[in-house]
Amino acid sequence: MILTGFRYGLEIPEVFQHQQPIVVYFRMDEDALRGLDPRADPQLQRRALQYFEQLKSSPDGWKLCAATFTNGNYFGNDQVRFFCLQVIEHYLKYGYREAGIDIQQSLRSLICTCLQLMGNESNEDRSFLRNKVAQITSLAFVADYPSRWPTFFTDLIGILSASAKAVDIYLRVLLSIDSEVVDREIVHTFEEIQRNTVIKDAMREQSVLQLTETWYTVLTQFQSSNPEVTCMCLDVIGKYVSWIDINLIANDKFVEVLLEFMSMPLLRESACDCIHDIINKGMEPVAKTKLIESFTSILQIRGILNPQEEEEGDYMAKLSKLINGIGVNLIISWQKLQKAEDQENARVTMAALEEKVPLMFRFLGDEDDDVSGAVIPFVQEYIGVLKQLKQMLPKHREHVEGLLYTVIKKMKYDDSYNFDHEGEDEAMFQEYRKQLKTLFTNLSALDTELMVGTIHNLVSQTLPQWETVKVCDLEVAISMLYMLGEALPFVLFQSPQGQQFSPDISKASALQNMIRTLITSRVSCQGHMIVELQFFETVARYEKFFLAEPQLIPDVLMAFTDERGFRHPSAQVRSRTSYLFSRFIKGLKGQLNPYIEDVLSRIQDLLVLNTPDNGYQHLLSNEDQLFIYETAGSLIVSSSLSPERKHHLMKELLSPIATKFESLLSKLQGETDEKRQYAYAQSINMATSLASRVSKGFSSQQTMQACGCVETFTDLLKIFLQAVNVPTHRQLIQTGVRQYLHRMVVCLEKEILPFVPVVLENLLKQPEAKELHDFLPLMNQLIMKFKSAIVPFLQQVFMPLVSTIFRVLSTPTDDLDQVTAVEKKMLQRSYYLFLSTIISNDCLDVIKNQEMNNLHDLLLTIVQGAADIPDPQSQKMCYNIMRKLIETWGGPNGLAGFVDFMYKSFLPACFLGPMKPTFDLNDGQTSLALGECAHCLKCMLDKRGQELLSYLSTDYLPKLNVPAENIQEFCEALKTDYKTFRNYLKNFFLKAKS
Repeated sequence: MILTGFRYGLEIPEVFQHQQPIVVYFRMDEDALRGLDPRADPQLQRRALQYFEQLKSSPDGWKLCAATFTNGNYFGNDQVRFFCLQVIEHYLKYGYREAGIDIQQSLRSLICTCLQLMGNESNEDRSFLRNKVAQITSLAFVADYPSRWPTFFTDLIGILSASAKAVDIYLRVLLSIDSEVVDREIVHTFEEIQRNTVIKDAMREQSVLQLTETWYTVLTQFQSSNPEVTCMCLDVIGKYVSWIDINLIANDKFVEVLLEFMSMPLLRESACDCIHDIINKGMEPVAKTKLIESFTSILQIRGILNPQEEEEGDYMAKLSKLINGIGVNLIISWQKLQKAEDQENARVTMAALEEKVPLMFRFLGDEDDDVSGAVIPFVQEYIGVLKQLKQMLPKHREHVEGLLYTVIKKMKYDDSYNFDHEGEDEAMFQEYRKQLKTLFTNLSALDTELMVGTIHNLVSQTLPQWETVKVCDLEVAISMLYMLGEALPFVLFQSPQGQQFSPDISKASALQNMIRTLITSRVSCQGHMIVELQFFETVARYEKFFLAEPQLIPDVLMAFTDERGFRHPSAQVRSRTSYLFSRFIKGLKGQLNPYIEDVLSRIQDLLVLNTPDNGYQHLLSNEDQLFIYETAGSLIVSSSLSPERKHHLMKELLSPIATKFESLLSKLQGETDEKRQYAYAQSINMATSLASRVSKGFSSQQTMQACGCVETFTDLLKIFLQAVNVPTHRQLIQTGVRQYLHRMVVCLEKEILPFVPVVLENLLKQPEAKELHDFLPLMNQLIMKFKSAIVPFLQQVFMPLVSTIFRVLSTPTDDLDQVTAVEKKMLQRSYYLFLSTIISNDCLDVIKNQEMNNLHDLLLTIVQGAADIPDPQSQKMCYNIMRKLIETWGGPNGLAGFVDFMYKSFLPACFLGPMKPTFDLNDGQTSLALGECAHCLKCMLDKRGQELLSYLSTDYLPKLNVPAENIQEFCEALKTDYKTFRNYLKNFFLKAKS
């Protein structure tokens, strides 16, 4: 065979008892191969990629690559050789299964050569090449074994020498076979699952015994000379033991070797993993218990399960993982035996489990968090077992107490924890801490009295001594108090009186005493950021405590507003307390009247709007300030102050924003530097956002009118509206103003309406699709709030707004401008939602009262949306709008001329839309649109009855060349219920489009 010319000849010798050598004369495209170098220029790299695709698509490309890989000219060029292996891999995946016997024999010859090359002691091929050769071998294996290549394992073992390199590639092949056939993390098709079952059955019958003998030989021959190969062999055993006969591995000779390895530093971690895999093998519960007991007995006799404290961390983590496997598997066996009501064997298994509890404690309490974390699943399952017991024995209560103390100890931060710059180690500890928190919660359900008593002792003994106690001890005590409320909410927060906390201190609960200690101990003065953060988290968590003991509120308010909270050196503390203060205030609205003006006074300097001209760094970020403003507004609105006083305080709060706003607007218009322009625009946006957040304090009871604050907010709106004409950073500024308008629609009544035309007038001057899209939700909000009362106002702005929308939609754009295309699509949807909102909220007169030509054009846009626009969401809304119009105007006393329009336009739209190629009848969104189309047709029938059926059968459907029998069938289906007709309609269009 000749491929791309003549250059070299290569003969691959007879192998695997086949007498069909590959003889290939070849010449690779050297220029393309140069593009494989990562340093090559992009053009060469593209050429290499094209060459790769060319070889993959060529029937003989793999042969050229096979010869190239095995030819000595490219030894040392890893990129070229890996390239060749990838082409061969592609052929094995997508072309080899249908190959004839000659190709099969040639490919096996190639595999043999590759394995011999990899097994050559002088070969220095890197791991990724060896792994790829192993993968290619496994792909040939799954394609051919057992039917086309029953002697695979005999042949594989036969070509191996006793060298470490040969054993290495042999083991890599076995690992790759495991990935293809056994690995449960890889999703397989049904056909692959069936194939894998056949392969495993054949291997059990023909080859597994032979494989295990080679493993034993590898373990005993290479344990000293090549620990790396030995460890890989242990990995192979661990993977294969899950589905082969356990007795082939769990026997005296293998176990003795494994135990010997447990005392060898370079092998013990892999041996530990291997024993873990053996223990994890699926077995009957009685046999599993015996297997575990035999292993643990020997391991304990040899002292392996009682390591020294100073033992190396990675090995300890492996041991902990092994203990975890032992414990979890014993629990699974016990549960199976319980379910089978085998009480005697369940008792034996439970006794075996209880003997492992000291090991569980030993590893859970280890100083190394990786070691401790490895055994947490065992702890979790053991707690689950205790929950299932009808009655816990004293020893079980001791275990619960011991676990609780261990969890508390392990929750503590290390001295090395970097609170200012949390990195990967800190993130790992936080994940570990979450696991401990779950243990704490589950332990709480076992013994509430013990839990509360333990935490009470911890808090009362730690917090009053805060000046001499370590930070980590203080933090964990406060954290435990916080977690207690999450772990035991029903126990702690329910009493016959329905109160969470008692105002009578003599009757106070342990929890109430702990919270009082937290505040009165002054631990919040400690200063460390983690102590401060946990203090504020806990205070906000138990805000209902202050309903019972309001005398402590001033202490907490002071803490929030001084150097412990908003003015703390740490930005993280300042930011978090801004949010927590908002939560705290909302929970205690009725209790804060005496302190409102004092709090507002204390935070006055924090309310200064951050602008480019401030000249100093703000203590709070913009996001933090939003919470502070919202809290200030909530304090004023929810107070029992008179409306006059509320108005005064609200004006004091918002006046600085008004003053700054006008100044910022003036500076923005006069600024020429782009960076400062953007900074001013951001500050303007922030000013409107802050005012919006203040308005969140109003509710349906505490309205703006009742609080006497209407004038303050409308005056501010007048000022804000000055900014909508600014061309610089228009979108950023308008977003803030629009947000404020949304809030005013919620808080005001008709006072808001005169302001909308100002925004609309500016918007209609030089609108963009996105601006219109963002504005329409405001119109929808107004319509939904005021309904028919807004009709006169809406009548004036409706056609100018609609005309502007369609002018923007019809503006030509570049076909490659995807951003504008998406914006126009979103505007179309918003337009139809706008029409739907009008029709659904008693505002139909706005459409009805339009001039006839405008009404006609408007209705045509709805027809176009249903029939022509390839957007199922828009189509769904259009069919919905059509249905509602038919319901209103489609009867005998409807709008003049509408019925004629319905027959000439609405009805055809119900057929033209679903018949479009873009209307995918199997798509979920499109199905919803078709459902609305069916609703529309049913509504026409309800309004016009036999008249519609006659029109369909004698006029419209015949013009569409629908066969007479199908017309009759359609009309009969239309008379059925909606669900039946909807299903029929889908099939009707599927047949019509086929």
